[in-house]
Amino acid sequence: MEADHTDWKSIICRGIESDELDYKAAQNWKLLTRAGRAKFVRHCIAMANTKGGYVVVGVGEDAAGQPALFTGLTEEEAHSFDPTDVGNFINRFADPAINFTLERPVVDGKRYVVFVIRPFRALPHVCTSSCENELALGTFYIRTADASSRPAYRSSEMHALIQRALRNQREMLGRMIRGILYEDPSFQSERQQSSWFEEEIKHTRDFFSKRRINPPGSNFRLMLTVQPPEYIAEKFSLSELQMRLQEAFVLLPDAVFIHPEEIRDAYFTNVSLRAFSGDRTRLWQLYQSGLFCFSAVFPYEKGISYPFLVHFFSEAISFLARLYDSLGYSAELLSIQLSMKNTENVPLIETPSANRDFEFICRIPEISLHLNRTAADLSSAPAEHAVSLIRKVCERFNLPEGKHQNLQKQVAAVAARK
Repeated sequence: MEADHTDWKSIICRGIESDELDYKAAQNWKLLTRAGRAKFVRHCIAMANTKGGYVVVGVGEDAAGQPALFTGLTEEEAHSFDPTDVGNFINRFADPAINFTLERPVVDGKRYVVFVIRPFRALPHVCTSSCENELALGTFYIRTADASSRPAYRSSEMHALIQRALRNQREMLGRMIRGILYEDPSFQSERQQSSWFEEEIKHTRDFFSKRRINPPGSNFRLMLTVQPPEYIAEKFSLSELQMRLQEAFVLLPDAVFIHPEEIRDAYFTNVSLRAFSGDRTRLWQLYQSGLFCFSAVFPYEKGISYPFLVHFFSEAISFLARLYDSLGYSAELLSIQLSMKNTENVPLIETPSANRDFEFICRIPEISLHLNRTAADLSSAPAEHAVSLIRKVCERFNLPEGKHQNLQKQVAAVAARK
């Protein structure tokens, strides 16, 4: 789980605790008793031993006991959760140390603290010391579907922990052996893997730059990429890429993301499936590594159209959710990057309830966003993720949150077009 650029609102306002999400009322870490702090330790160990997750501080319970009071924290309360102090206390009770970060996002004008907890990579975490009645020495805590952080006392639960640890070890050892014996391209450091993806992204960018035809008048450039968590040069055959992409494509009238003729005319390169629009203003490329790149230049007159952004990102998120689910990335974290260039002093027009054009203007030359999502997460609520992305882009045009009217319905209407 990566904390950077996370869609915090979809996490904080979910309102339902699960095996990946826990809520805590507003509190000051420095004023907590040892027992109060130990509860956080138990949740962190449990989530790290399951599949990772989030502990959100600043959400209280209503009369029915549901996490529905989104109070947020005062600045004093938020700053009391010092990463060093909290980290030292929590990892005093865990072996190996838990990989987690503390974030302080602002959602709807309120400050929250979020523990972002990653799942264990090699060995599960065991509690190394007892504390009050919250922690017990030698205990493996797990997170269950009913949002409970408790000891793994069933044989099946201990077996699942052991199997997960063995699988992690086997994968690590297997990659190491293949890397040594066969120079397997999948045996790369994270930096090396990232550089290979960057090389493919650069190839798409350069290819498009040399061959595109800019439409007359003003225009902005957009690039959208989706990067899998691991680089494997030939993870998919070219024919498999074509089949999966065709499965993911849904014919929509007046499509603005992927056009039907591009699916029809797409062709194989040595390492990818590529399509160039007939007017040479747009290109997409799906690599054998699982990387997807979309690059386009879009014209505008008075400014960039709000309805266009709604249509584009609604279609894009729905398509990418289907594509990566079909490619088998349901549970793996995808890195989604968006870049919009030539946006400085460009207005956002045709916005809801705007009194005049040029009311909302982007003041930066490039809009850059980075999201981390699994395909399963995208597929479960594509409209919500599209809404979140649209809001983030419009923020860069200084469009206030309250100016979006019926955005959820607009996105749903795009998906319902046939």
